[in-house]
Amino acid sequence: MAVSHWLLTSVLFLLLFLPDISAQQQGCSVSDSAPSVYENNPPGYVLTTIHVDPGFTVTIDPTSEDAKFFTIQGSELQLTESVDYEENTVLIVNLICWNSDVQSNSLEILVTILNENDNSPVFKQTNLTQVVPEDTKVNSTIIAREELTASDADLDTIFYELTTIEQGTEGYFAIKGVYNPEIYLSRALDYDKFKLTTLLLYARDRPVDSSDATNTATATINILIEQSDTKPPWFLPCTFINTDNSICISSPYTGRVNISEVSTEPLILEPGPIHAIDPDYTINERIVYSIVGGDTDKVFSVDADTGNLTMNKAATSLDGFLLQVMATQVNNIQKYSVASVEIKVINKSEHPPYFENKIYSGTVFVGVALRSFVFQAGDPSSPLMITAMDDDFPDKVNPNIEYYIKNSTDFIATKDGFILTNVVLQSPETVTIEAVGRDTVSLQEASTVIVVEVMHATAVTSSDKAYTAQDMAILGGTLAALLLLALVFLGVMIYKQYRKPVKYLIRKKFSKEISGGFQNQSHEQDSLPDVSTKQHETPENGSVESMTHVLKQPAFPLPSSNAEEINSPPKPSVASTVTFDQEEKEKEVEEPEPKKEVKSILKTDRNTADDGYKAVWFKTSVDPEARETAEVIVDNAVDSDDESDQEMQEKEEEEDDYDKNDHHSRLGVSLA
Repeated sequence: MAVSHWLLTSVLFLLLFLPDISAQQQGCSVSDSAPSVYENNPPGYVLTTIHVDPGFTVTIDPTSEDAKFFTIQGSELQLTESVDYEENTVLIVNLICWNSDVQSNSLEILVTILNENDNSPVFKQTNLTQVVPEDTKVNSTIIAREELTASDADLDTIFYELTTIEQGTEGYFAIKGVYNPEIYLSRALDYDKFKLTTLLLYARDRPVDSSDATNTATATINILIEQSDTKPPWFLPCTFINTDNSICISSPYTGRVNISEVSTEPLILEPGPIHAIDPDYTINERIVYSIVGGDTDKVFSVDADTGNLTMNKAATSLDGFLLQVMATQVNNIQKYSVASVEIKVINKSEHPPYFENKIYSGTVFVGVALRSFVFQAGDPSSPLMITAMDDDFPDKVNPNIEYYIKNSTDFIATKDGFILTNVVLQSPETVTIEAVGRDTVSLQEASTVIVVEVMHATAVTSSDKAYTAQDMAILGGTLAALLLLALVFLGVMIYKQYRKPVKYLIRKKFSKEISGGFQNQSHEQDSLPDVSTKQHETPENGSVESMTHVLKQPAFPLPSSNAEEINSPPKPSVASTVTFDQEEKEKEVEEPEPKKEVKSILKTDRNTADDGYKAVWFKTSVDPEARETAEVIVDNAVDSDDESDQEMQEKEEEEDDYDKNDHHSRLGVSLA
């Protein structure tokens, strides 16, 4: 008979104060009138021992409700079957003591059933399926506590734990606590990341870290994610910019139209036609298109359903257009995206590009480095170059054509048309590739075929050796270094050879700037009223010869050659005086000889035989005593012929000795 716990406790408490009836009864007694036993006992379990006096017998009262659980074997009261705490917590049986055939007394035995942890927790449902919308708010309840609470027949406290078996879905769902199995959303869902997951809910009658024997129950919960309308439209093609692929950015569309021409067909755009999709593809809401900017003159229009871009009228200038096209969901205008469409206006191309050669042949060696040239067949020293012509240009050279290889990744083409290797070729073979020349403005194309023979390098002679771009760079650097060394050496040689003339010219230039003009001192004395005389003593006899010639002359500009000669420091005379040859003057000073006759400056004939002789030449004979005005004619021809590099060096050397021989070499007559 099942009895509540509080009743059992009360009964046991009262039994402690009752007198030991068995000790007072005469004829029959038991060793323990309130035994206890753990559930799940084996049959024949001994509860207590019965003591019977002589002449007395003992039996089980058949009217006892729990009499079926007991039996008397000799002097022992035993259980006939295993008991279960979850069914009976207390068993009561009455023993009757007989004296002959007369009942002497009755003994009540109260058996307490002790509980054991022999039952596991039990869920109402061990397998559940729950559909969760993608846009469910975080912290929202997914499955209520009542649906997930487990029961335990042992009345133990239940401890809960939630895990997931799908990798990558951890952390999205959780329970409210270790004693509360309610499941809620702890992280925002994304249909593109996962569409379903499986959760396992454990119910234990002991804590997870307990060392006691634990009974566990498991419930499997299948979560299905339902996609919601959460993303705006995406223009295609687009590129994902994050690792979870939740944001996709499209590139601008580009197209071209001819000036003053209306296209009747939808415009061809790159990288493709205008097209947008609903990234919530299970919903796939309808999308409409419209131009929202960049077309103030209404030159273009876009089809609302297809996105095809057409022209309403012709473009009248070469200025391009930058259109803004918007894609919007019909059910929600706030879900939209905008793409840029660049339209270039160009002059119409009357002729497409073409290749004059339908087939090009080239060779390349096995094992050459990446980006090595493919050379012309039969001429391994000339790189293979393809060229597309365009009759729209006078010289048929279209600078807007670029080249690329269409059907092979082993080779590439440069913008100039050179063919290069894109991999390290491993074995000899014949490769046929298609090359395309494309006009980047009109987008017209032409194609040609290139047959490349890949061969071993040993198949050619050393004279036919192919050089790579790296080899050419090394050679160019070497030649540049040699050229620099040659220029430095040449500069040193020129400096050594022409150092003195250059130095002389520089010093002469400085002397001109300091003097302030090309006038001489003797000419400045023309303004004096008196005739000046100058005495010259010779080293031999100290005689003084006086020679005074006053010549009046008008001022006139001097030629450059004579001006340089006049202003040169070694020359003792000026333009208005008679100058003697420098060598003759040195001889007169150094050699002791009789007094020489001083030559008159009034000379009408020109002495052209003596190169060193310099004189003032008059058209007619002039009487020095007449004090007539004389016109000085400068002899440019003689001076210009006598000037040379050697004379310039000699003049520089004479300048160094000028100060020492100044009192010997200063010979001349001043002209008033």
